[in-house]
Amino acid sequence: MLENIQNVLNVPEFRKRAVFTLIMFIIFRLGVHIPVPGVDASVIENLFSSGNLFGLLDLFSGGALSKFSVLAMSITPYINASIIMQLLTSVVPTFEQWAKDNQDGRDKIQKVTRWGTVILGFIQAFAMSYALKVNNALVDNSWAMVLMVSIILTAGTCFLMWLGDQITAGGIGNGISLIIFAGIVARFPDGVMTIYKYVQAGTINIFQALLFAIIALLMIVVVIEVTQGQRRVSVQYAKRVVGRKMYGGHTTHIPLKVNQAGVIPIIFASSVLMFPITIAQFVQNDTVQWIASFFAWGTLTNTIMYALLIMFFTYFYTAITLNIPQLTENMQKYGGFIPGIRPGQPTALYIDRIMTRITLAGAFFLAFVAILPNFIGWVTGIQGVYFGGTALLIVVGVAIDTMKQAESLVLNRQYQGFMK
Repeated sequence: MLENIQNVLNVPEFRKRAVFTLIMFIIFRLGVHIPVPGVDASVIENLFSSGNLFGLLDLFSGGALSKFSVLAMSITPYINASIIMQLLTSVVPTFEQWAKDNQDGRDKIQKVTRWGTVILGFIQAFAMSYALKVNNALVDNSWAMVLMVSIILTAGTCFLMWLGDQITAGGIGNGISLIIFAGIVARFPDGVMTIYKYVQAGTINIFQALLFAIIALLMIVVVIEVTQGQRRVSVQYAKRVVGRKMYGGHTTHIPLKVNQAGVIPIIFASSVLMFPITIAQFVQNDTVQWIASFFAWGTLTNTIMYALLIMFFTYFYTAITLNIPQLTENMQKYGGFIPGIRPGQPTALYIDRIMTRITLAGAFFLAFVAILPNFIGWVTGIQGVYFGGTALLIVVGVAIDTMKQAESLVLNRQYQGFMK
């Protein structure tokens, strides 16, 4: 392990990219502490204590939303635009054709995604600004102030989108993912300090703190294993003679991931369940308030609905993103077949049956990880420290992808040296 780390650090290109990424992180963290002018911070704290949708968004912003800084919305509008664009690619023929094209088609999709980010960002910023106006959190409750705050928040999201592109081009890993990663990890010291204060105050004992640490380490190991888990379907390619050359005749595999949907089902399910609670903030009606309390975070009803929605969205998103008919068509076009299975429709049914089974395991896994914070709070007695769910999946996934890219830089350097 230490030898591998030393090999990575000995690569000058890696060191340069790592320093650049670190500088971008520092800029991001500095922006978190720049407040939006004209906003009453005390009212913001009351909104967060009420448990509405802002709490979920603060998870991705690294605490920027609770401070209501210029980066309060983080990169969330870009994530939403990317998800919408990915879903539209499966149903809109033009977008589907762009996805099949080379770099030009992907550039067009990226351009539409960016414009979608600006539009969704402004809509979200305007809704947040209006919520501040309703709750008297603005120093000046005029519509001009609402518009100004909306523009500032939208500009902050656009800046983070640009910052992510810079990290992707000159740093290590995917810039957008790393910004979310940095925001989540930045909250880790606050969680440790909260547990320390609980122990000092006598709210919990040292054994409960150790139990929390053991559960956290075990879950990290489990998430890593399931994230990397896959079912490998063997594929044999027949030999083909083209002119004087022979192609094919080799064996490979199709990697079908257990958690094909990633963290998207948890985000969808959280948004659906938090919608009634958010609406209740603006509607003073007994029926609406009762529905909001019915879906309150941590209740038995909320937990059961949360798990069921996650399982539903896991199957839904996997079916949207994994085009099995196209996969089998491409495999048949190049002379590939699964040993013992006839090409064409039988192959598609075989792969679909495998995906249905392993997606069930992935759905149960996502549901368990999502309700893990409630379980940890009940077992250890530690409240107010978020661990599990979206944060854990994102941190582990981004860390694994970044390590793979760092490893590819080292391998590329070694192969170049060998060829020279």
